[in-house]
Order: sequence, then C-alpha cells, then structure tokens
Amino acid sequence: MRRSRGHLRWWIIGLVTLGTILNYLARSTLSVAAPTIKAEFGMTTEQYSWVVLLFQAAYTVMQTVAGAVLDALGLRLGFFIFAMGWALSNMAHGLATGWQSLAFFRTLLGATEAAAIPAGTKAVSEWFPAQERPLATSAFQMGTSVGNMIAPPLVVFCILSYGWQSAFVVTGGLSVAWALLWWFAYRSPAEHSRLGANERSYIEQDRGEPPSAPPATRMAVLRTRSFWAIALPRFLAEPAWQTFNFFIPLYLVAVWNLDLQAIALWAWLPFLAADVGSLAAGLLPPLLMRYGVGTLNSRKITMTIGAMFMLGPACIGLAGSPGLAIALFCVGGFAHQMLNGALITLCSDIFDGRTVATASGMAGTVAWIGGMLFTFLIGQSAEVYGYNPLFVALAALDILGAGALWLLLRKRALARSVT
Repeated sequence: MRRSRGHLRWWIIGLVTLGTILNYLARSTLSVAAPTIKAEFGMTTEQYSWVVLLFQAAYTVMQTVAGAVLDALGLRLGFFIFAMGWALSNMAHGLATGWQSLAFFRTLLGATEAAAIPAGTKAVSEWFPAQERPLATSAFQMGTSVGNMIAPPLVVFCILSYGWQSAFVVTGGLSVAWALLWWFAYRSPAEHSRLGANERSYIEQDRGEPPSAPPATRMAVLRTRSFWAIALPRFLAEPAWQTFNFFIPLYLVAVWNLDLQAIALWAWLPFLAADVGSLAAGLLPPLLMRYGVGTLNSRKITMTIGAMFMLGPACIGLAGSPGLAIALFCVGGFAHQMLNGALITLCSDIFDGRTVATASGMAGTVAWIGGMLFTFLIGQSAEVYGYNPLFVALAALDILGAGALWLLLRKRALARSVT
C-alpha cells in the first residue's frame, strides 16, 4: 500500500492563489471603473494610457526588486509587506481628484503589486517536485484570471450602489484581510509544523544535495542564455495580457457603445476562458511527459500551442457583434494563460530555489517593458487607427515569442548550475 503523501502543499498553493486573485482584483478595479472615472475627470484615452503606463513602469522596475526582496527576506515576510502595500495603495485611489493624482496612486499600486508572480513562482519551487510544478503554477496563475473575472460585476455593483470610490475601498479591504491571513497561516516547508515526513520527502525527491555555492547574483542570472529564453518570449507575450486587462472595457464602450451593465455582463468572460488556459498549461506538460517528451520540450510545446491560438483575437476586427468580439477575446485569454503558464513554470524548472524569485522577477520586468511599450502605442494610435491593427500585432508577437523559445532554450544552455 502506498504511503499517503499528504496534501499540505496544495493548501499552501491555494493560499497563494487567493492572494493572486485579490492582487488582480485590485489592479482590475480601475479598468472596470475607467469609463466612469474618465467621464468624471474629463480624461482622454491618451491621459488614461499615461495612468496605465505609470502603473506599468512602477510594476516593471519593482518586479526585479520584489524578487530579490522575497529571496532575501523569505516568502512569509516579503509577501506580507507587499500585500499590505498594494491593499492600502489601492484603497487610496478613492482619494483621487484628477488624472494626475490617480496616476500617483496607480504608481504606488504598481510598485507593490509586482511581488505576486515572483512570490507564486518561489512558492511552487519550494513546495512542489518537478512533475507537479506545471499544475501548481497553473493553480496560482488561475488567480490572475479569477481576479479579472470577479472585477466587472463587483466593481459595477459598488459604482452603481455607492459611487466609484467605494469600489477601491472594497477591493483594497479584501487584500488587507488576505495579508493578515498570509502572515498567520504561511510557513516555509522547513518551518511548517504540519508538514509530514512523507510529504517532505516527496517534495524534495528531485532536489539533490543542497548547493554549496552562494546564490547567483542578478548579473550572473542575466548572463545565462536560459534566462533570455524565458524573458524574451515573455516580453513579446505580455502586451496581450496588458491589453486584455486594461482596455477591454474601453474597447467595448468605444467600438460597441456598451454601458456599465453590459460591461458587467460581458467583460468577465475572457478571464473565465483564461482560467481554462491556465488549467491546460498545467495538464498538458505532464501528459506529454507520459508519452516520452522531455520536461523542457513539454513546456515549449505548450507555449507554442498557446501562441497559435492567439490567431483568434487577431480576427476581432472581423467581428460583426460585441458577442463575437468577446468570444474572440475568450480565445485570446485562453491562449495567453496557456503559453504564459508554460513560461512561468520554466523559471522554477531551471533556476535554483534560492534564486528563482529573483530570476522570475527579472523576467517579469522584461515582460512588463513589452507591455508598457504596447500600452504607449495604444494611447498614441487607438483613437486614430482603431484597435484592430493592435490585435493583429498581439498574435504576431506571440508567434515570434514561440520561435525565440525554441531557438534559445536548449539543454546545453540550461542555468541549473546558476545557484
């Protein structure tokens, strides 16, 4: 009879997933409230794009910093500090009186929310063996979609019932509650009193001997080909997720003249599809590995399939109704989370556990530079040329990213020796 392995690791990733849900709920509050706030402040689309751009700039810079902080302070304290930061800065959005003050609070939010993905990657690296990492990564990555999915109905309810300021207070308050829960509930595997010997042995089965060399520096990570094999495709893929996060409600208003109630009805569906994409990113690699595909190739195949599905949102300009446009956004949400899940898992496959948050954070910085540049492009061109050429560009970037992954990530380029 096989000894029970225990399930504590899945409770831990559930806690991380809940935090990711609330992280993305907080950041998505503005995109849903944007039509109301734009009208109240008299903002143009270009001014709104600057608000988004400043969030992205802070998030971009701070992902590298956040990853290093998490590796230095440990996951429990580091993630708690960042979670309280994003909760309070999100609540402060309700104090904004114009687009400039809104941009200031948005910058604070970007700086503090940057820890979510590096923290999730570090948790997966610490708590899961290699064969379970894709599914564990998919679990916390699904939180990004669930947060976006919850935002439209919750934020619209708050706006219609109590005003737009209340939406930020509610979503920020939920994050405060989670931060406290994290502080009291989380411990590392080495410190957790409820982690049994069987489960501990299972988690550590493919770790080998603890590395004797000190952790790699950021410059050492940057010099590895494997890092760029992950970072460059993420640079090319992130614009799609940024566009879905920040511009779907504005697109529905600008192109289809939908009101708030209609946005609440439609805008969450692409993020439900994204959850399915996250699940596919967790289930497909182990299935491929059962048929003899290597660990790294299973991730690369998954990423490539997701990139090909991005041809769906490239056709949004051909949609004859808002329903069909949303359906194509759903294909895009599925595609992005499928390919992104594979890329995020690669960090925990390749880098040492003491360096994984740093590497993930730096890859996230590179990714968000891509998202930031694309947001700037949207702000400069959407009102002149429309959204359709931009959606075609998103698909082309992801397909290029798949090609870069296959070209750069080879066994001899692996960075497992970077510890």
